[in-house]
Amino acid sequence: MASMCIKEMRLHPIAIADPPLRSSYGLHAPFALRTIVELVSDGGVTGISETYGGEGPVAALEAMRARVEGMDPFRLAGLWSSMQSEARAEMAEVRGGHTQTYLVPGENPLDRHARTFAAIEIACLDLIGKAIGKPVCEVIGGRVRDRVPFSAYLFYKHGGGGGFDEDAREDEYGEVLDPKAMVRECTQMISRYGFREIKLKGGVLDPDLEIATIRALREAFGPSYPLRIDPNCAWSVDTSVRVGRELREELSGGGYLEDPCASIESMAEVRRRLIAEDNHTPLASNVAVTNHTDVAAAARVDGVQVVLSDPHYWGGLRQVQYLSHLTSVLALGLSMHSNSHLGVSLMAMAHVAAASPNLTYACDTHYPWQSERDEVVSGGKVPIIEGFVSIPDKPGLGVELDRDRLAQGRERYENIPYRKRDDEAEMRRRVDPNWRRILPRW
Repeated sequence: MASMCIKEMRLHPIAIADPPLRSSYGLHAPFALRTIVELVSDGGVTGISETYGGEGPVAALEAMRARVEGMDPFRLAGLWSSMQSEARAEMAEVRGGHTQTYLVPGENPLDRHARTFAAIEIACLDLIGKAIGKPVCEVIGGRVRDRVPFSAYLFYKHGGGGGFDEDAREDEYGEVLDPKAMVRECTQMISRYGFREIKLKGGVLDPDLEIATIRALREAFGPSYPLRIDPNCAWSVDTSVRVGRELREELSGGGYLEDPCASIESMAEVRRRLIAEDNHTPLASNVAVTNHTDVAAAARVDGVQVVLSDPHYWGGLRQVQYLSHLTSVLALGLSMHSNSHLGVSLMAMAHVAAASPNLTYACDTHYPWQSERDEVVSGGKVPIIEGFVSIPDKPGLGVELDRDRLAQGRERYENIPYRKRDDEAEMRRRVDPNWRRILPRW
């Protein structure tokens, strides 16, 4: 085919309603921020991607405009290499507390370059796929599965469906702050989407209540539904060991205990103490392990047995594929992390999961928490059927933008006060004026 270059990069900061979901980071604000990226080729083909939103991510992408406009979308390795060189120079100055243990995804300066590159790479791959008439999963090496499994991602939450005033959304799941309500939430979600694996976001209530919640889910759905719990580092080593001991049976059979405490070293200590009790519950991470160097470090001390990938902050689809190969060599499991997102991100996640052989755990997704009213892909929300997202027989990511919905998302962004994610501030505003994130809390 003839040579191709990117003629124009378009950035669309948008806001989408988000329910008041709880985690150890605090509380989700009424709106989540996303950025839609369009790359237009000199031949008139447009590739799209979706990434984190707010002033920081938009500024980082805007700073790349001169390098992206005029580049060949096939020549991504050189861009990755140069951006990683810049990242290494900056990382020496921003260490300390700047890790995902302490900062919400999308606000960590250590992975800023990887996040920025990922948004560009995914749009380039969509552009290439459309130009040659192939799905993205085929562009990056070929699929190993046609359908990608996702898990029911459960959250404790306060009442409300997201948004506010005349832009408020219906509260589909109601308040969920005890085990009985969580079983109801899960029943609704599985009934609608058909999920076959269940993940609970913990680190919110007293650990005994969260243990009771997992047990209630096991009682309601039985052992054929693997269970996971993720307290986002809210527990001490001792509490992590106790929970692992208490939930030994419930987290077996394909489940895992995710980021129970902070740091690879602490998780390795939890692992040693559980193994000493002949408890082989896998430990998973998307907080202690956020790059390939972390994977090697975690493997050396047996601190993590399942790594959660994420194309958005690991550096794009091909970096997730590399992670699939690495974890396979190291005999580690692989799953996928999620953030509040729309259908463009869902399809990027599905395409790379389809083309990553070792990604055998069902992926996380916040997609059921997002409203049809906010979706920016043509035709409405991407269907999740029997817990799976199918790879469509269409070129690129297989989705196009609904221009009216995109414009509504941009207008919403302009009219709200939020410009970055801050779950701690929202927790103080809505729940407790003195609240702050403490690690460990229990």
